[in-house]
Amino acid sequence: MKIASVDIGTNAVKSKIFKTTPTSIKYIDGIRSPIRLGAEVFKKGKLSEKKLKELTHTLKKYQKKFIKDGISQYEIVATSALRNTSNSEDARRYIENKIEHPIRIISGLEEAQLISFHPKAQKERNKMYVDVGGGSTEIYIYDNSIHSFQSFQLGAVRLMLKKDEKNEWERMDKWLSQFSDIKEIIGVGGNIKAFLNANKSKKMKTDDFLKKYKHLRNLKIEEKINEFGFASDRADVIDFALKIYEKIIKKLDIKTIQSTKWGVSDSIAVKIFHEIYSKKISIYNEK
Repeated sequence: MKIASVDIGTNAVKSKIFKTTPTSIKYIDGIRSPIRLGAEVFKKGKLSEKKLKELTHTLKKYQKKFIKDGISQYEIVATSALRNTSNSEDARRYIENKIEHPIRIISGLEEAQLISFHPKAQKERNKMYVDVGGGSTEIYIYDNSIHSFQSFQLGAVRLMLKKDEKNEWERMDKWLSQFSDIKEIIGVGGNIKAFLNANKSKKMKTDDFLKKYKHLRNLKIEEKINEFGFASDRADVIDFALKIYEKIIKKLDIKTIQSTKWGVSDSIAVKIFHEIYSKKISIYNEK
């Protein structure tokens, strides 16, 4: 059976499709649409009808692909942009009525907790999973059978539009203070993955990360596109995402940073998988 998940994010809408059996789940395809909902939410406080129509049109295209691929089991979740828009409930109902499928707006804490579905998240010590999105940053740590997770109103699009608040930086700083033995960050999301790929690295020492980040942020958007091959909707926000990683690295004296392909849509798919199958399962590791 094939299943799918859709993540309505702040900087883009993403979907992933998986092939499942009663004992396994394997990623087979993905779609990404650069609909920057956060630009309207953080500038104007709400989503316009025009933007909702654009989002609805995109979701309908995803649904057509699902039908073509024989997928009937899928879930659509929305994160920071739809959490923060002043017309959140009206927007959700509008979209649901147009696509005739429910949308679940998840809290920041649930988004952080979802990272625990990563196949390695509860197996490795001294590591912190950090998901820097467009509107928020989620952090998950598992150590000595204790789950620690938190969400902060700090994200790449939010920072770019200067809508971050000093007290939120202070809240993150205070929360991080309780963790003294973290040595490595596993970065979740497209920005850290794109940055490491651009530097031909899977894992980077943080000294190198800070040097290369400094070089990147001194480039103009056109130079970032030409030098690293970033898409335009990546080139304008990537510095702001990396700034959040920089703050965490310096606060905890992190030694290395790497990225993972895992994201919200992967975790949602695993949840669907658990709901469909009740037998013992095995999750395919990332290559």
